[in-house]
Amino acid sequence: MTSIHTNASAIAALATLRSINKQLDETQERLATGLRINEAADNPAYWSIATTMRGDIKMLSAVQDSLEMGAAIVDTAYLGMDAAISVMDEFKAKLVMASEPGVDKTKIDKELTELKEQLRSIVSASSFNGQNWLVSGTAAGADKTVVAGFTRAANGAVYVQKITYGADSVPGPTNLASLIDYGSGGANGILTSSAYATAVGASTSYAVLKQDPSATTTEISLTSTTTAAQLDEMISTVDAMMKQMTDVGASLGATKSRIENQLEFQKKLQATLEKGVGRLVDADMEEESTRLKALQAQQQLAIQALQIANNEPNLILELFR
Repeated sequence: MTSIHTNASAIAALATLRSINKQLDETQERLATGLRINEAADNPAYWSIATTMRGDIKMLSAVQDSLEMGAAIVDTAYLGMDAAISVMDEFKAKLVMASEPGVDKTKIDKELTELKEQLRSIVSASSFNGQNWLVSGTAAGADKTVVAGFTRAANGAVYVQKITYGADSVPGPTNLASLIDYGSGGANGILTSSAYATAVGASTSYAVLKQDPSATTTEISLTSTTTAAQLDEMISTVDAMMKQMTDVGASLGATKSRIENQLEFQKKLQATLEKGVGRLVDADMEEESTRLKALQAQQQLAIQALQIANNEPNLILELFR
């Protein structure tokens, strides 16, 4: 039955066209954005997972920046320690030279003074972005930390992981990790501490540098009356300090290696997460392109079908002619 009030064929054709147009809009959006899930309405579960993972990727990027910064700080500290060890080698050689009979000890002391100033300069310059791992102003156990990563627990809580460097990282009789201590009587700096003189059984609390005027240490220096026994104690003290400095250098090298390994892992982890997000929300461009062509053909057919259906009422007029 044909009705002049209701064109069922046109209604069906229009519904088909609307459905095709909706699918066409979705496909065009996917092709334009490269995503098959653009908002929560597309797939709430996948959208939620992808959003969380994108946040994790940003945090990983911040972690990598921290590791890069930490690597630069450790590189600077290691460079300073290596330079300080070279100066201390020369410092010890001057003390050995002073042990020779007939040597003018006061002239050698002037050279020692220059080497001390060089040590101070090296330690002061071993700073990166305001951080100097060769200087201590508080306790020996004041650890340095570098953000190394984070973990997300099953309940969604985030825990930050850190690489710690400090007293516990370095072996030795005092576990000291810095060279100069500007507080605590200098006790927490290798060059300002008397612990090494004590360790070798020296009768005097020798230290290479005396930064704190209130410290009970005696800065190593030479006079014309310096005895051979005193020189032996000074040489032994400096040698003990150098062993500790070598241990610190090794620990800095190990820390640097750990940071570099962690940085490489974080980069790979970020790439893996990005791939994971892509698998969840990225559109298959080849599939969407093929689908677009099919929908465009369906759209043209649907428009033609609607035109035919709209012309059906006109056929009724032929009955009255």
